[in-house]
Amino acid sequence: MSHKHKNLTGPHTYKAKKSAAPVQHFLVQAVSFHQKGEFAKAKTFYRQVLSRQPDNFDALHLLGVIAAQTRYSNQAVELIGKAIEINSNSADAYYNYGNALQYVNRHLAAVDSYYHALALNPDYVDVYCSLGLAFNHLKQDQTALENYDRAFALDPDYDFLCGYRLHTKMKLCNWQNLEQECAVLTVKLAAGGKVAQPFTALTLLDSPELQKKVAQLWTQDKSPGNDSLPKLAKQPRRARLRIGYFSADFQLHPVAMLTAELFEKHHRSGFEIIAFSLNDSGPKDQTRIRLEAGFDRFLDVQNLSDLEIAQLARKLEIDIAVDLGGHTGKCRTGIFALRAAPIQISYIGYLGTMGAEYMDYLIADPVIIPEQARPYYQEKIVYLPSYQVNDSQRRIADVTFTRSQLGLPETGFVFCCFNNNYKITPNVFSQWMRILASVPGSVLFLYAGNAAAEQNLKNAAVLRGVNPDRLVFGKKLPLPEYLARYRQADLFLDTQPYNAGTTASDALWTGLPVLTCLGNTFAGRVAASLLTAIDLPELIAQTPAQYEAMAIDLATCPDKLAGIKARLSQNRLTTPLFNTDLFTANLEAAYIRMYERYQADLPPEHIYV
Repeated sequence: MSHKHKNLTGPHTYKAKKSAAPVQHFLVQAVSFHQKGEFAKAKTFYRQVLSRQPDNFDALHLLGVIAAQTRYSNQAVELIGKAIEINSNSADAYYNYGNALQYVNRHLAAVDSYYHALALNPDYVDVYCSLGLAFNHLKQDQTALENYDRAFALDPDYDFLCGYRLHTKMKLCNWQNLEQECAVLTVKLAAGGKVAQPFTALTLLDSPELQKKVAQLWTQDKSPGNDSLPKLAKQPRRARLRIGYFSADFQLHPVAMLTAELFEKHHRSGFEIIAFSLNDSGPKDQTRIRLEAGFDRFLDVQNLSDLEIAQLARKLEIDIAVDLGGHTGKCRTGIFALRAAPIQISYIGYLGTMGAEYMDYLIADPVIIPEQARPYYQEKIVYLPSYQVNDSQRRIADVTFTRSQLGLPETGFVFCCFNNNYKITPNVFSQWMRILASVPGSVLFLYAGNAAAEQNLKNAAVLRGVNPDRLVFGKKLPLPEYLARYRQADLFLDTQPYNAGTTASDALWTGLPVLTCLGNTFAGRVAASLLTAIDLPELIAQTPAQYEAMAIDLATCPDKLAGIKARLSQNRLTTPLFNTDLFTANLEAAYIRMYERYQADLPPEHIYV
């Protein structure tokens, strides 16, 4: 989920009197430029004010707002904090201070600032929305939803609020009025409304057309093309391409777990690999240590502005900039809006189009984006034989869990799905309950992200006539033990419209078959891509009805399932899915093709490797 604020509260309108003093004149000029988005000129005039009145609240506050808007986040915290010391009666200042604190990952402090704002203005809708974002970050989703509900009651048309609220409800498996709310979202979106952030659309809408529209609206609002930097001069041809990988997830995160070996496998004779780490707030775990060693250079740039990062990428003469985040989490799309490199690619973090003209390519494969679906993607498509990179060095713990250790019954078929709770839709859950009803003694092994989701799923089972004790919830485990746990399951059931990605790879890596249903969007076809790459296409259902029938058939025909498990065991290390050397060679071939087009002054075009 992409956590970006609707807006920082910008400048008020200041009117100068005919005999205005210089300070007031400069303030009026500053505000005028600020409102037009001419930040450099605005900053000059705000500083003119501060040179004459160092304790001018408006100049400090609004200069801090510009700092936040341009992602000079630490500077924003400092400036707005000083402004509040001068005037502690401004709800706007406390709101903007909270937003700046969120940008530097100080979410608890941000919550405190928002509460100060509400004490001054109890009906401040922007604050309730930002409180929702802060509590999402703090993994207090029930509290987040309560704040989104307050914002929604004040202004149901507040930009993107509908999407934030729906996504939080999905994390809680709170499906109350979900069908009606999704219908409203779809109607508003079709009319061009700013109703959802792109990630929410991936999880709820099985429509590549609507997903593209969401991404375009979001990009136009949050990160439109930015010509602040001069046009990139053409770089001379070089034998060793310089690839920049940009991510806020270079730590224990699905993106890092998939890509770690790729960075190690890149052929250094032809490629120099540089990491631009956009988030270094977490602990330095083993994944992070491995990643730092896997790059030629690992740059911590989280405290730099988008402009400074783009300038650094240009200074380093990055040939190809790869965005591993897209419209997710702590993304910094503004870097690419400034054109950090002559070739810019979206890969693996966000499963859809960025809807941005400055992103040149999107990496996929023919299963994920068939040729007839290409109009729904802004980028040119790079077709690899297999889309998802994997780490073939992932260790599975040398432990055999007993069923009782995992809370499973001693006998009976075990279906499982360890996808995030927001991927479980009411329709998918209804299918699962019909499958359980058709397979006596079977259970469904799930991941519970929070207590509310667990209880809501149990309640949903009761409503569908299934004993809630047939749902078993697994807790968080260290990665090797988490992988070992899959071996106590019999069949992984995938979700729609947002498939398993890393979790599907995890299951297949441990020898557990994955059953999926082919969707219409990128996110809805990833599991089919994985199964194609490991040569198990018979596990790809074409319709929801076929998906249910296949799950029941595999659970009640032990010989058939055993045959599939045997093929999976045989294919695991002989097919492309977990062949990181092959994937790296294919990706590098794609990089060279893109680079050759650039050197030949040809525009981006669809590429097949």
